[in-house]
Amino acid sequence: MNAEQFRAHLLGWYDAHARDLPWRKNRDPYRVWVSEIMLQQTRVAAVIEHYHEFLRRFPTVEKLARAREASVVAAWSGLGYYRRARMMHAAAKVIVRKRGVKFPSTSEGWRELPGIGRYTAAAIASIAFDEPVAVVDGNVERVLQRWLGHWLNGEELWTAAAALLDRTRPGDFNQAMMELGATVCTPRAPICLTCPVHHSCAARGELAGAVKPAPQKKREVHYALHVRGANSHGEIFLVQRATEASLMAGMWELPEIVPPNGGAKSDFTVRHSITITDYTVHVWRRPLRERVAGRWISTHQMKKIPLTGLTRKIIRKAGLLHPNP
Repeated sequence: MNAEQFRAHLLGWYDAHARDLPWRKNRDPYRVWVSEIMLQQTRVAAVIEHYHEFLRRFPTVEKLARAREASVVAAWSGLGYYRRARMMHAAAKVIVRKRGVKFPSTSEGWRELPGIGRYTAAAIASIAFDEPVAVVDGNVERVLQRWLGHWLNGEELWTAAAALLDRTRPGDFNQAMMELGATVCTPRAPICLTCPVHHSCAARGELAGAVKPAPQKKREVHYALHVRGANSHGEIFLVQRATEASLMAGMWELPEIVPPNGGAKSDFTVRHSITITDYTVHVWRRPLRERVAGRWISTHQMKKIPLTGLTRKIIRKAGLLHPNP
């Protein structure tokens, strides 16, 4: 199978089997941009709900540019990697104030904006503006290397992706490559028999010498959930991370505590994962024993402030997160 046949088979498969995702409804550059930033290092299933809510709050780039940074970060809560939200907010201001609400139409133009790297610029420009430029992310990298049958590094990957690109449908082709890697040519146990290009795939599965993922670390942590007042009109005691913190700077969270002695059990637990660490989180519904600098915040305000994803998960399980902001 040559490159031309590869393109035809892949696009035919994509036309028939592409997932029905909300950001594929149209090629509006603002919506494509929001989805691409959200999808960085985040699973599709986790993005969908946040995508709808973010667009409800900030339906246009003008609304996003006018918003307070704290409001943008609050809407991003739960997606993690909050620098993405801050950079998107900064880029929106550039688009509105310096570009007259005109989006760049090329990948080079997108890379001039805050927080936009090579992959994101190429993805937006190809999907929203049909620029014939290839993308390389983890999914594309895996498909390329398995199909070609050897490891590629750095610029070799971009060169190979560009050579294979369908220049008449660049946006669809890029999405098809990513879709194939996400749903068929998966990191472990690829479903080769359903692959549209498996007849010409050199690897037909995993490449020799593949690096095994690092094992997940296990940790247990304890948090105090101190609530006063009725749940529907109550307040929760929260603490704020330092503005100079390396992770989740300025975000609000429950205070971490040392568990009580005596073998008592926490009120409930939640599971939470961050990169290679799996956390068992014990939540204690009781007042703090020591004095901690923090603030009482109404449960009605919970969706309006930047909470850490773990804190949002805890107060949702506790039934304290209101469905509407």
